[in-house]
Amino acid sequence: MLFCKKTLVFKILWVLLFFSVHCLAATHYHFKVMEAPYTRLCSKKKILTVNGQFPGPALHVHHGDTIYVTVHNKGRYNITIHWHGVKLTGYPWSDGPEYITQCPIQPGGKFKQKIIFSTEEGTLWWHAHSDWSRATVHGPIIVYPKINGTGYPFSKPLVEVPIILGEWWKRDVMDVLQEAVITGGDPAVSDAFTINGQPGDLYPCSKSETIKLNVHQGNSYLLRIVNAALNTILFFSVAKHNLTVVGIDGSYAKQLTSGYITIASGQTIDAVLHANQDPNHYYMAARAFTSSPSVAFDNTTATAIVQYSGDYTLSSFPSLPQLPYYDDTNAAYSFLSSLRSLADEDHPVRVPSNITTRIVSTLSVNALPCHRNRSCEGPNGTILAASMNNITFVNPSVDILEAYYKHIHGVYGADFPSFPPLVFNFTADNLPLILEVSKTGTEVKILPFNSAVEIIFQGTNVVAGDDHPMHLHGYSFYIVGWGYGNFDKDKDPQNYNLIDPPFRNTVTVPRNGWTTIRFEATNPGVWFMHCHFDRHLVWGMETVFIVQDGTEARLSPPPPDMPPC
Repeated sequence: MLFCKKTLVFKILWVLLFFSVHCLAATHYHFKVMEAPYTRLCSKKKILTVNGQFPGPALHVHHGDTIYVTVHNKGRYNITIHWHGVKLTGYPWSDGPEYITQCPIQPGGKFKQKIIFSTEEGTLWWHAHSDWSRATVHGPIIVYPKINGTGYPFSKPLVEVPIILGEWWKRDVMDVLQEAVITGGDPAVSDAFTINGQPGDLYPCSKSETIKLNVHQGNSYLLRIVNAALNTILFFSVAKHNLTVVGIDGSYAKQLTSGYITIASGQTIDAVLHANQDPNHYYMAARAFTSSPSVAFDNTTATAIVQYSGDYTLSSFPSLPQLPYYDDTNAAYSFLSSLRSLADEDHPVRVPSNITTRIVSTLSVNALPCHRNRSCEGPNGTILAASMNNITFVNPSVDILEAYYKHIHGVYGADFPSFPPLVFNFTADNLPLILEVSKTGTEVKILPFNSAVEIIFQGTNVVAGDDHPMHLHGYSFYIVGWGYGNFDKDKDPQNYNLIDPPFRNTVTVPRNGWTTIRFEATNPGVWFMHCHFDRHLVWGMETVFIVQDGTEARLSPPPPDMPPC
């Protein structure tokens, strides 16, 4: 009898140990940033990866979870990792942008990052946030509903499939970046787009490796789509199939059925694919959208194949989708402007109405004087730059979060203007050359805790107008309005959507147009705001918001293993 009791106790302890180890394994991940050989477009090169994978591993969590990711830098370059769209409430220490919330993890170093999930639900992603490393260092984050929660607000599909859209250069991307920095010109465009790391049938030496999605007729599939491309807004479609959007940027949306989607760099879309066509093979495809005729772009098309199961006679060639043309601005923004928040009882909308902090910021491509004894490839022999409110942001040598927390003076200024210092016809065809030169500096904006913030982004035609996917760390926000041309403070706010505006973390500002976002500054800390085109980020189209502590929410102290500067 005693033996039986001991055996029973042992079994119980073993079960408890098993589940404790299992839980630990589910909440603690190890990312080894390392080089690995990959062959694409008929040539082999080494790329930077996480755990040797491209795209990198998916993180699977539930609403409200906290996980830990230890990043080990086994590569040759400094690295940081950003958890794109995760609010990290009160804990910006793990946010990741280089010299904003941390100094980089140096080769041979490591950093254990605490990732706090709160209201996010749906698809997000993680990526490197130093130089151009994110070209290959990225992967999806799948945030499921609470285990005992309400579940999906739509019919649960049979299978969920990450679709990661990216860009591929034949050359080392660090060499592409370095060449652009040295010459001051526009970086070389990519050689291919990719779907889950593969270019697809339309590129040389790629047919046999084309990604294939097996489907059963009559079933539905949730595509968790991420645009991880460095510098491109993309159109995406599946031949002869509609896509039903159910989520955007880690929040649920009203269902929208469309023959294509527009997805900017940094954005995610959850879309249901219904396998309701005759059994056959069908292409899914992605190609660029660009509205700027003066900016070079990759005009190739990435493909993957949706193949139905069963016995049937296969067509000689899969059907290609009818994607909008590269410069079809109406198609791009017709889709984006049709997105809406779910706005139901379980997913209420809380758009700030009594605005206490209003910021109007121009977004410009600029030109800085070329250094002596150099030949620069920007306009009229200049260096290409970019700005917000005519300030080209310069990274400090000590990260801003540490400087703010430790009261280190001289690292940044707090004079980011709330209104453009230069007022002109922002979208005119011909602008004076004097407007091209911006000021350089490290200026941030201080936001009082609990302030109701409205930001009006105004695109300009300085040097060259372009679309700008603007991303805010630490927050999602409501996109209450947008339009072409110059913002009209008297007329345009009358058309704001304050009922069910889309809730996103990255918003596309149209070329020579404007967009208005709103959010409540309830997440204290240091938070990066920047264009998610990496060429514009390198040029300085960025700023920082410092949200002060409140009585009900305060900035947490730093972890003990923050990477040193």
